[in-house]
Amino acid sequence: MSGCTAGYSVIYFCCSLLSFVTPCGAFNDGSSKKQERSDPRVFDQFTATEVRDVVFVIQSQKNTYHSHRAEQRRTELLHQAQILNQSSPDVVLLHKLSDYDGNWSVLPALPSLVSQYCRTSSWFVFLEEETNVNLHNLLVVLSKFNTQKIALYIWEEGKGPALTAVNEFCSELNSSPSMGECATAINIYLPVCGNPVQKEDIFVAIKTCHRFHGDRVPIVKQTWEKDAASLEYYSDITDPYIPTVHLGIPNTERGHCAKTFAILRRFASGAVTQAPWLLIVDDDTLISLTRLRGLLSCYDPNEAVSVGERYGYGLSSDGYSYITGGGGMVFSRVAVQNILAGGCGCRISDAPDDMVLGMCLTTLGLPVTHSPLFHQARPHDYVKELLVRQSPISFHKHWNINPVAVYQHWLAEPNHNRPGSLTKTREEL
Repeated sequence: MSGCTAGYSVIYFCCSLLSFVTPCGAFNDGSSKKQERSDPRVFDQFTATEVRDVVFVIQSQKNTYHSHRAEQRRTELLHQAQILNQSSPDVVLLHKLSDYDGNWSVLPALPSLVSQYCRTSSWFVFLEEETNVNLHNLLVVLSKFNTQKIALYIWEEGKGPALTAVNEFCSELNSSPSMGECATAINIYLPVCGNPVQKEDIFVAIKTCHRFHGDRVPIVKQTWEKDAASLEYYSDITDPYIPTVHLGIPNTERGHCAKTFAILRRFASGAVTQAPWLLIVDDDTLISLTRLRGLLSCYDPNEAVSVGERYGYGLSSDGYSYITGGGGMVFSRVAVQNILAGGCGCRISDAPDDMVLGMCLTTLGLPVTHSPLFHQARPHDYVKELLVRQSPISFHKHWNINPVAVYQHWLAEPNHNRPGSLTKTREEL
């Protein structure tokens, strides 16, 4: 199994570099460049890069909330270009580039981007929805580089790419006092688009088995179970002391496809709950339901929403995206109904449930929505500079950690002094 995840990043490519995908000969010899050029003014100390030389690619998503955020970013870029008295830049929303959902992993999108823009532009700038751009500073930075020389340097007779550190591509928060010289910065927060959804609006399904009733389940009860209004444990036996629900599915050592689809059918039946949201987690998932309620206020439960940490399989060759199960999988009731009505199921009972669901969603044309606040692994498996900018929603696995301490440090509320706590944690839309 191979996977890839989206993170907070800004990626810069020169079109000469991309000529190995689709030749950019017209760009390389300059024959098709537009003739009118804006007054470079403040950029005259370099060979000026203008806005029209840059194609901004926003790594947008099809979900209504995320497409709105991407449109906001696009509007900000156009406004900055207007202030600089430059022509409007090309801004591509990645989810609109084609019908292929795998474009978020960048490489599948390159051929189309090259064929459309390399003859008239010099740079691609890939942005997250929450990447803030200082357009003036960015143009100054890009003006320092010769794209022809960069292409030859990176190719280096086929020896592979070399990365160049540029301090102006900042990792600081957008509110940092050192932002003055930055060309880009990040704006990370726990988005809240109004009142958090009610506790009763989320039904929590925990996958467990008899083997872990004595160690993992008590951790859930000691940490986050109290924040759930409606919750069931699904096991391979009925244990009245927890209590657990036995769905008639035997435990498997690998994937849990049959168990997960049984959970989906139970939720969709309406016999247990009418909640609009379903959260499926493992028994060693640590999660903040309080933060999840805030996040879900940004999503419309009347849409087919599937949200969590997105991975991809075979995306360079028409693969599929999926929500990785360990970090928690969230589905709207509409999404669950569509999955079941679409005839999706398990070829074998121990198939990986999250990957099967990803294949299903791709087949049905339903989007897989990424949130970087869900985490498939433990906190120390991530770069600390990433987590310090987040208000994380979940972590996964109990290996070689004290899970209660991890929960208290990263996920419990309130705790304003923990490293991952941000001053700005709300965005009202």
